[in-house]
Amino acid sequence: MYKSEFDKNFSSNKIFNAYMFYGASDYLVETYSSKVALQLASGEDINKVYFDEYNFDFCYDTLTQSSLFSSSNILLIKIAKKVPKKEVDKLIDACRLNDSSKVIFACVGDVDFKTMAKSFSAKTSSVEVRFFAPYDGEAISILMEQSKILGINTDNHALSFLYNMHQKNLALCVSDLSKLSILDEVITSKTINVHCFGLGNVDIEEFLLNLFRGVNINKDLYYLLDEGMNEIQLLNRITAFTQNLFMINTYLKLNGNLNIKEIWGYPLPKQIAEQQASIATKFRKEDYIYMLNFLLDLELELKSSKISDANAYLQSKLRTFIK
Repeated sequence: MYKSEFDKNFSSNKIFNAYMFYGASDYLVETYSSKVALQLASGEDINKVYFDEYNFDFCYDTLTQSSLFSSSNILLIKIAKKVPKKEVDKLIDACRLNDSSKVIFACVGDVDFKTMAKSFSAKTSSVEVRFFAPYDGEAISILMEQSKILGINTDNHALSFLYNMHQKNLALCVSDLSKLSILDEVITSKTINVHCFGLGNVDIEEFLLNLFRGVNINKDLYYLLDEGMNEIQLLNRITAFTQNLFMINTYLKLNGNLNIKEIWGYPLPKQIAEQQASIATKFRKEDYIYMLNFLLDLELELKSSKISDANAYLQSKLRTFIK
């Protein structure tokens, strides 16, 4: 189902046993998952399972048992990797058997969740909603709606300026709108330029190069995270970059020359390839083992621990990343 069709169902208060939100906009996935959960129950009555907290037996038991404190039994599962089809089917069936139970899957990240989506159908009163990256006009409308909720006096021109400043990242724009809402003035492009720091001013590729060069990245790291960039998303980018450097390092040891196309299947600009090769050869095999374990442990901590401020914690840990 597409967003427009689901919006009609949501507006008419149509309820499903199970929901799955996924696609090219993590912001919309998370927003709609929260909207539906709050449509079904009050905040304290929503059970939440995030990332590596997911455990099938716990989720199944939660859905098959009636809540002692509420007429609604809502389970919101936020994941960044696919759940096996058999488990999805059983969780949906649990909601069919227990009228008070509803399950919501919020699927974020770059994983292909299409195989999971096949479990959702009218037959089981379940729905999968796939989101695409919103076109500019739709994105500005979303930001205008959020502005009205926050009581911000602004216009489309200012919101378009903010949207492009953040390279069309809705989550970052909404984060800035929350900060701008404390200002007792009309929010114009000039206001945004003074009070907001655009993600476009921090080149993520340059940030990664500097991180591994041992250059002081405190300022850029602060801006990347403080402006609303997802901690897990940034950590995944660093992990992927580490793996790329390791592949280059290994290839050079085996072949003695650099052939990026042979390593990844596509070419890179010569300057970028040479920059990455220069950094890759600085580290030994043991260094890569340490770095990858460091990043995996950090990801596990962020996903499974009750860290009160993930933003600050990630900043402090990354400052000790390169020995």
